[in-house]
Amino acid sequence: MSELVRRDPRKEWIARNRLHPQHLEVLAEIGGGSVASEWMGPNGLMRRNPHAVGFMGPNGIRRIDRSGAQQASQATGRSAEAKDSRRSVTIESPAFMVAVVPDMAGGRLSGHDRDLLGLARQLADADPDHPGAVLAIVYGEHKESTFDEAGIDRLLCLEGEQFDGYTPENRIAALQGVDRELSPRYWLMPDSTQGGGELGRRLGVRLGERAATQVWQVEANSDSATGWRCITRGAAGTTDIVRDLPRVVIALAECADPITETRHAAEPIELSQPLPNVLGRIEDIGEVAVDPASVSLAEAEFILSAGNGVKDWDNYHHAAEVLGATKGASRVAVDDGHMPRDRQVGATGTWVSAKVYVAVGISGAIQHLQGIQTCEKVVAINLDEGCDMVKRADLAVIGDANAILAALVERVEQYRAEQEENRDAA
Repeated sequence: MSELVRRDPRKEWIARNRLHPQHLEVLAEIGGGSVASEWMGPNGLMRRNPHAVGFMGPNGIRRIDRSGAQQASQATGRSAEAKDSRRSVTIESPAFMVAVVPDMAGGRLSGHDRDLLGLARQLADADPDHPGAVLAIVYGEHKESTFDEAGIDRLLCLEGEQFDGYTPENRIAALQGVDRELSPRYWLMPDSTQGGGELGRRLGVRLGERAATQVWQVEANSDSATGWRCITRGAAGTTDIVRDLPRVVIALAECADPITETRHAAEPIELSQPLPNVLGRIEDIGEVAVDPASVSLAEAEFILSAGNGVKDWDNYHHAAEVLGATKGASRVAVDDGHMPRDRQVGATGTWVSAKVYVAVGISGAIQHLQGIQTCEKVVAINLDEGCDMVKRADLAVIGDANAILAALVERVEQYRAEQEENRDAA
């Protein structure tokens, strides 16, 4: 019998094509039951899957796939029972606390927040004999219901009018109160433009700590006074700076893997002492109304993007105005002259990171999917339920794009009219 290794070129092609319906199935076959991160290529070279969760990139940075394609495929067939099979962890008497102040953009934990909580768990669980607890501090009302799945042991909700809007002085005063009463070993903040970066720097000054900013990796180090060291970005991201881990850490996204295998108590706690009432020198006079059409795609939080499936463009423009969305388009729509070039979304246009991205009549070319991979929620409206955009989407509506847009506009206008009537009646 020949000892030559037989190859299946079709399976090798599927293994390289992340959007193929059988991609994960073939990778699992290659990996012997689990999704393979490496396999032998046709020339005898090892192929690596750069989209596998935990893949180590060429610069030593752990890659976390946020495109949604892999997570959605892995979630297929997974029941609620499998989700509840996570190991429950309860820490009754923690040796110390690691405090995390998430951004909670939109009232929910973002991907950046979950990465930060994963880093907090790494610090808290380093010593199994003397485990620590992760304390999350949240301001005002929220919509999050999965604090336990994010790795939180204690949850402190700080409510009150003094935290409404842009009130950094009041928030820092509250954190100082938490520091006096609970004395966390570490303070972790997201280095973001949502407020975490500013709060972290302010807190470092108030506590007299030299905070570490732009942190992208934390690792154990016996030579360090704290037992940990961190690697931070410097010189506009061109240089890595290694230093002992300080008490105040302001970390970048993907600083650690989010928690996926355990469920924690997320026990609500309260402070024994009332929060100080600070007379702030900053007055928040509210948000300034901005025309969504004037917002650049790279900065937009809500994008209504049109593709070849849109036939009634007047209906699309009206829908964008009613919904208050920034307009985007696929390359096909731009090439056909329906939208200007600066509204093109994708690797050949503008990379976007919207909180909500609605793709209307867009099939999902690979360049377009690359451009929306950091969007938090993707909604697809399409006739083809098997297209790549529907596979990528968190929510898909199958049907005629023009009819669905018209129905959506009618429903929004009806809702606003009802709200206006209720205000007049009150």
